[in-house]
Amino acid sequence: MHLSTTFRALGSRNYRLYSAGQAISLTGTWMQQVAMGWLVYRLTNSAFLLGLVGFSSQIPTLFLAPLTGVAADRFPRRAILITTQSLFMVQALALAALVLLHVETIPLIVLLSLFHGTVMAFDAPARHAFVVQMVDSRDDLPNGIALNSAMFHASRLIGPSVAGILIMLWGEGICFLINGLSYLATIGALLAMRLSAEPVERGAGKVLTQFAEGLRYVRNSLPIRSILLLVAFVCFVGMPYTTLLPIIARDVLHGDSSTFGYLMSGAGIGALTGALYLASRPGNAALLRNVMIAPAIFGCGALALAFSESFLLSFAILAVAAFGMMTVMATSNTILQSVVSEKMRGRVMSLYTISFFGSVPFGNLLAGSLAAHLGAPATIFIAGALCIVAAAVFKMNYPRIEKELAVTGAAK
Repeated sequence: MHLSTTFRALGSRNYRLYSAGQAISLTGTWMQQVAMGWLVYRLTNSAFLLGLVGFSSQIPTLFLAPLTGVAADRFPRRAILITTQSLFMVQALALAALVLLHVETIPLIVLLSLFHGTVMAFDAPARHAFVVQMVDSRDDLPNGIALNSAMFHASRLIGPSVAGILIMLWGEGICFLINGLSYLATIGALLAMRLSAEPVERGAGKVLTQFAEGLRYVRNSLPIRSILLLVAFVCFVGMPYTTLLPIIARDVLHGDSSTFGYLMSGAGIGALTGALYLASRPGNAALLRNVMIAPAIFGCGALALAFSESFLLSFAILAVAAFGMMTVMATSNTILQSVVSEKMRGRVMSLYTISFFGSVPFGNLLAGSLAAHLGAPATIFIAGALCIVAAAVFKMNYPRIEKELAVTGAAK
């Protein structure tokens, strides 16, 4: 691994600013995720309600996608991100106030989760599409996407572990407070950037008409269509494993909040390893093969986790599973951004956002319901098996997809 290759996107000033802000903010985000899961399970002892809160935080993306994808193509993406980061801060501080004042209730938590999901629906497509504006050279775009994933998961090493300890000492409220303040770092970085004129072609016309244009664009591209469907399915059945980890930590491994935090950090190690692996590659080498293999890697990890009753073994298994899941997401993102036309970038990235934020909430509900009847280990086992099947189905179409991508060089 050559450092000059792995971190080349950091040569762009705007990307360096963004990375510094995100490193702080994402640590707070992971602290909030751990605190939210532990708070809901502490208050309710319900696997179903864990799934319901996860559902409410992500379902708005599915319904708002026609608006948010077009917005990312029509309006300055930096302005969108400054607005969304400010609203995320408001949501986190509201949660902190509720918990610190001991007036938290599940209905209020669900309501604030819905608010978070609504903001995320606008934030995600704009954030993904904004990467191309932060790097000085288009050749650095795949590296920038991979490093963005690396930052996300590097913060996962710190945030969950710190959150687990803080929850034991002072409760969940302090984690929400820290997360709320952490958004100031990203907002400051966005304000400090020097950007050229927006490269996006802002079209006119009705929102639904433009969104339909994006759908037709995706439908007519076998690689884009196949990748989005794979991501949607893998996220639907596989991503809810994180929602069930509080149950694994407390009921299977007989631990506490710190056990949950350490398990999340184990997953972070695997995901970070995968991101750095992708960032170290000199070009788009073997990206399509990674998309095909990675769901099977996650699936094998999930199967093993279902049988583990050891903390150390579960920690290692989660690292493997997260490596696979992260590779699916980051590689798919890179291929899509490499082949999509600029005027469609926001809309395609909104569909990419739907593929995981739109499918995960239903997966959370299903996983919570199954776990309530079958148990968390059995639910995770089923998820792993289905991800392996998805990899096999994608392989059947691999030759045709590879042939179409060869024209763009994305599948070399």
